[in-house]
Amino acid sequence: MDMNRILLGDAAQVLANLPKNTIDLIMTDSPYLVNYKDRSGRKLRNDDNPDGVLPVFVPIARAMRRDSYAVCFAGWSALPQFSAAWQSAGLRIVGQFVWAKPYASRDGFAQCRHKTAYLLAKGRPAMPLKPLPSVMRWTYSGNRNHPTEKAMQVLTPLIRCFSQQGDLVCDPFNGSGSTSVAAVLSGHRH
Repeated sequence: MDMNRILLGDAAQVLANLPKNTIDLIMTDSPYLVNYKDRSGRKLRNDDNPDGVLPVFVPIARAMRRDSYAVCFAGWSALPQFSAAWQSAGLRIVGQFVWAKPYASRDGFAQCRHKTAYLLAKGRPAMPLKPLPSVMRWTYSGNRNHPTEKAMQVLTPLIRCFSQQGDLVCDPFNGSGSTSVAAVLSGHRH
């Protein structure tokens, strides 16, 4: 299998064509299913389409190695849908990370000043030697062209904690490619 490549296509189809039990770590920031719109009116593809997002977790789990992790950024309002999709794919939630943001990304019933990711397990992966704190400080990527890009300072500790150097890291919803860059800079394959 080719390494350090970005494969363009429908994530479910691309993953279905990968060999089983290949990926050491899934790190993904899929659409949150919240019908996102930024302050300038931009939307994210499939953010209002559960059928374009949730079925991808079955081929994700198929491609993951036994006893491995997935880190999935997701919003709280669609957590029941994500949780059901993860469970039916054979993935279970084993942790949650919250990043405190110094600014509100949205105002509603409350000011949204955090980002959330869920740590999922396939099988029984070994616990990390140095677990990350469940609450961390958010770093904005500064990319105004991609409204939800994750900064290297957010992704890199996750990659280093839940995989080993040389492991294969995959982001099925690769967006601007920040996960791929963080993986390569951490000595991983993507």
